[in-house]
Amino acid sequence: MAASAHLQVHGPTLTLRFPAAADAPALLQLASDPAVTRWFSWGPYTSLDQPLGYIERQEQRRTDGVQLDLLVVHREAGPVGVIGLSELSVRDRRAMIGTWLGRQWWGTGVNAEAKALVFHLGFSWCGLVRIGAYSDVANARSRTALSKVGLLHEGILRGWHRHGVEQKDVNVHGLLREDWLTSRLHDVPVRVEGAVPPAFVVG
Repeated sequence: MAASAHLQVHGPTLTLRFPAAADAPALLQLASDPAVTRWFSWGPYTSLDQPLGYIERQEQRRTDGVQLDLLVVHREAGPVGVIGLSELSVRDRRAMIGTWLGRQWWGTGVNAEAKALVFHLGFSWCGLVRIGAYSDVANARSRTALSKVGLLHEGILRGWHRHGVEQKDVNVHGLLREDWLTSRLHDVPVRVEGAVPPAFVVG
């Protein structure tokens, strides 16, 4: 078994783990809501083959250092969304974070805990020194949520994101390791089982 075949990140109420084929129905239910995928270049899901295809691609994307997506699993409710790292730069020791959650979990604290777990994974286990994020310039909810977990708004990237036939501007946000060390999310208890995929270990 590959060293990266098992990875679980445990927090007070959530566990992050690799998605499996058995999770496809839950992802279909969560991401079939147009409000959930409104700001993304994919979705909403309309059939089971879409989340299945997404899940099938993840192992290779982890191996290649392209994308490290983890299912957000609530201890009582089961899967509630996805969070992950992408746009990895090994040389610069940075990556971008992306998150989506089922609408019923917006404003519940799940986003903050999930971010805390990935910050811990990225900074303490992967060796990153910077984690960034994007938000659509019209998505005030996302910008506010990113600010609440410590990412600073650093500016606007013009024509950065292709969404359907539109080339859209996006906000860029960032968090440095030294800032995370003194943040409230650093104090969230985290336990990691398994190993980070080698391609995502930069230092």
